[in-house]
Amino acid sequence: MSIKHEAIQEAEARMKKAIGALENEFVTIRAGRANPQLLNRIKVSYYGVMTPIPQVANISSPEPRMLTISLWDAGLLKSVEKAIMASDLGINPMNDGKVIRLVFPEPTAERRAELVKQAKKKMEDAKIAVRNIRRDALEILRKDKKESAITEDDMKVFEKDLQNTTDTYNKKIEEAFTEKEKEILEF
Repeated sequence: MSIKHEAIQEAEARMKKAIGALENEFVTIRAGRANPQLLNRIKVSYYGVMTPIPQVANISSPEPRMLTISLWDAGLLKSVEKAIMASDLGINPMNDGKVIRLVFPEPTAERRAELVKQAKKKMEDAKIAVRNIRRDALEILRKDKKESAITEDDMKVFEKDLQNTTDTYNKKIEEAFTEKEKEILEF
């Protein structure tokens, strides 16, 4: 049967979103390279409103392990510095009165192992999300079978199709993790 049950189509769309969310989470794991997106989570008070640093400054990466932050309002220099120090980046900002420089050190083997652990946890969370999506779709299929909307044979075909879809997305999650792990561990 080539027709997919709408519950399976919905599950597949939700699984795609779960992988997208995982990839966004992986971006926030610092692997030793300077990535301007790391500053998206850090907020500073700008005229009484908590604002992400990229919205009050120009951020560039002149070297692979350095970010420069050029603020549009020089009065924010100290508060941006404090926000970076208070964040989980673990980097001390340097400023020359105009520009803040963030130099990302080469992660130690210990730090790399910690980052791999973080990535692995995010991978496991994504797998749990996929399993929950599968469970929800199975409940819909069972309800349809109970109401005689689908036959026993259709149910078996749909269950197999749903399991294949789940396996495919779990494999994609593992591939994304393997890629991130490789990025973290490369010297």
